Amino acid sequence: MTLAKLLPHDRLENELTDKKPLYTEAEAKAEADRCLYCSDAPCIKACPTEIDIPTFIKKIASGNVRGSARTIFEQNLLGYSCARVCPVEVLCQGDCVYTGWGREPIQIGRLQRFATETATRAGSAPVLAKRVDVGVAKKKVACIGGGPASLAFAGYLALEGHEAVVFEKRAYSGGLNTTGIAPYKLHVEDALHEVAWVEGLGVDVRTGVDVGSEDGPGRISAKKLLDTYDAVFIGIGLGADSKLGIPGEDGPGVYGATEWIERMKLEMSRAHREEIAGKRVLVVGGGNTAIDVARECALLGAADVAMCYRRGVPEMSGYAHEMSGGRKEGVRLVGHVLPVAFVRDAGGKLTALRVAKTDADAKPIAGTEHDLPCDLVALAIGQSKLRDLAKELPDVELDKRGCVVVTDTDTCVTGNPKVFAGGDCINGGKEVVNAVADGRNAARALVARWAQK
Repeated sequence: MTLAKLLPHDRLENELTDKKPLYTEAEAKAEADRCLYCSDAPCIKACPTEIDIPTFIKKIASGNVRGSARTIFEQNLLGYSCARVCPVEVLCQGDCVYTGWGREPIQIGRLQRFATETATRAGSAPVLAKRVDVGVAKKKVACIGGGPASLAFAGYLALEGHEAVVFEKRAYSGGLNTTGIAPYKLHVEDALHEVAWVEGLGVDVRTGVDVGSEDGPGRISAKKLLDTYDAVFIGIGLGADSKLGIPGEDGPGVYGATEWIERMKLEMSRAHREEIAGKRVLVVGGGNTAIDVARECALLGAADVAMCYRRGVPEMSGYAHEMSGGRKEGVRLVGHVLPVAFVRDAGGKLTALRVAKTDADAKPIAGTEHDLPCDLVALAIGQSKLRDLAKELPDVELDKRGCVVVTDTDTCVTGNPKVFAGGDCINGGKEVVNAVADGRNAARALVARWAQK
């Protein structure tokens, strides 16, 4: 039985329906027929994994859906999830020539989803095949963390005929695709479908295994991985949600944003909707995670949802198209305010967030403190870095931000030639497609290295 089948069917995330549902065959063909098949396609240049977008679209138009999916997977092994979670509005689709003409761009993300989802349905024949002659002795690689970077690294090496093992400490693999993506983009079952597809390429995914300093039940040391495997890939993502460090923060009603999303997707049932429905919700932060939490709460029936941000709209790191969607769903922005304390009643219940207005440098202005009534606050102000693991791997260094240092961004190799890294742990938190590109590039670098020996 697959892990997806073990998930409770009444999870709260299922209350949030797909914002961009799967195209029918007729819809996909009609949209694909609009593509101009540009000779110097700007959409390819805008894709971090350099998918040959015009070619995969034309294959849909001609009815060769499996060939279309193959074109995608050759460059982006996680093209299924990227089709749904990528901010195509500012990447490939945003650079479509139609956009420059003021016309509706080709719906690249939805076409990519149609091809990849159709080609990887249960019972489908393999889209990609392992190479029969790898040209070198079979090697063994270990991946720390089961997110997109690790899955891409492991998948491409498995296709080359090598043994790839992914170690994931959670019960479910997939990284933020499984635990942190807004359900109206990607449900848990869909993320696990992709993990199962990668496993089908020959990848061994081991969940419930934590990599650290010691061996033991449910644990394996980083030293043992280095001693046992020919190469190690670090794809651990980021750590726990950051805190504000202000009075009243510790107590009920205050959540880290990624913690809340993971709980909503995996643990909360539809019965838990009452925790949000009719409540006043504040989300602290101005990034995409903040917008996701705000939109999710609005869609789940919160009476009022506001984002509190220390600067204004122009400085927000969240995408404008995501914020526009949030506004349509009832999310409002309270700009130029900085939280200074959580207000609680005598019983400890959260009643308000005390904020101060900020100046042009986002510093609090004395005497401007006021309370914003609320029942729940989600903190989306960043995540801590996972520093401890790097200490266990010789010659693997961290920068001032706490990110793993790679000495060559094209190969993602660290100071230790046996250790590679990719995804959020090296870039501080970018898109899924960037993580996939890192994993793919590291795998190709290893294949090239081994072929030279």
